[in-house]
Amino acid sequence: MDISRAEQRILHILAQGGRIDIEKDDRGQIIELNCITRDGWYFPGLDVIVFRKIKRKRAIQSRNGGPYRITRRGLQLVRSQGDNR
Repeated sequence: MDISRAEQRILHILAQGGRIDIEKDDRGQIIELNCITRDGWYFPGLDVIVFRKIKRKRAIQSRNGGPYRITRRGLQLVRSQGDNR
């Protein structure tokens, strides 16, 4: 399955140990999405559309109400990049 460049960037950050924090309102609607790298920096390239795409592909999941992390399926989708540590 092919993924877009924006999805690739988010999955790469998550594969290195990042997370996605979500804030919702009373009705369960998403108010704010934050993609945070493992170093604690905020990545501005995440929007609701990209989030829903990678969630629909089962590349990310949340456990016990925690932040969203990459799944094994997401690790299969992400392509290696030269700056991996």
